[in-house]
Amino acid sequence: MIRRCAVLFLAALLPLSAGAGQAQAAGYRYWSFWERDGSAWTYATVGPSLARPADGDVQGFRFSVSEDSGDAAKPRGTAGFDTICARTPAKDGTKRVALVIDFGTPADAPSGEKPPAGRTACAQVAEDATTAEALASVAEPLRYDSNALLCAITGYPAKGCGEQVATGGKESSPAETPETAETAEEASAQDDGGSGPSVGLIAGAAAVAVLGAAAVWQVRRRA
Repeated sequence: MIRRCAVLFLAALLPLSAGAGQAQAAGYRYWSFWERDGSAWTYATVGPSLARPADGDVQGFRFSVSEDSGDAAKPRGTAGFDTICARTPAKDGTKRVALVIDFGTPADAPSGEKPPAGRTACAQVAEDATTAEALASVAEPLRYDSNALLCAITGYPAKGCGEQVATGGKESSPAETPETAETAEEASAQDDGGSGPSVGLIAGAAAVAVLGAAAVWQVRRRA
């Protein structure tokens, strides 16, 4: 009987734990930077201001909401270098970089904004140019924040930069960068000085106490 009550107690507790995890889910709205190898997109390991593509490379940008680089949406479209740069002949002292710019979906757009249609462009730039310089030559105006995070391409979006977005698309607190921004749980712990439990923990403890008391009462009642 005691074992059965314990099982019922844990079964009742699991939905509360799952609900708490879902309530904390959040992502970040930002431009991600990609490199293409053949037909496969790979999340870039450095930012566009540091990357120096070679002649013939294909690189992409995608605006979306994602939790981190592991679930970031990739640029759409299958056009390769030969297609994108077909009308741009090679020239001494320069390189050609094919760029795929995906402005994302309406669901990822900031409130009141509509994403432009995706586009491709062939940037012909100096041999030592960075990806940021290649992008600037074909997709101005660009906007960056103080941490060199790319905020807008051709002016989209008009405002915001890497802001945190709660589940359901509602904006919450701003983020430093998608990779380094604190989670709401971490921020709460810092605000409290790390010395006290969160509201969610208190509520969970209260639920455990109530369920535990009910289990004990059932055992005593049937004894």
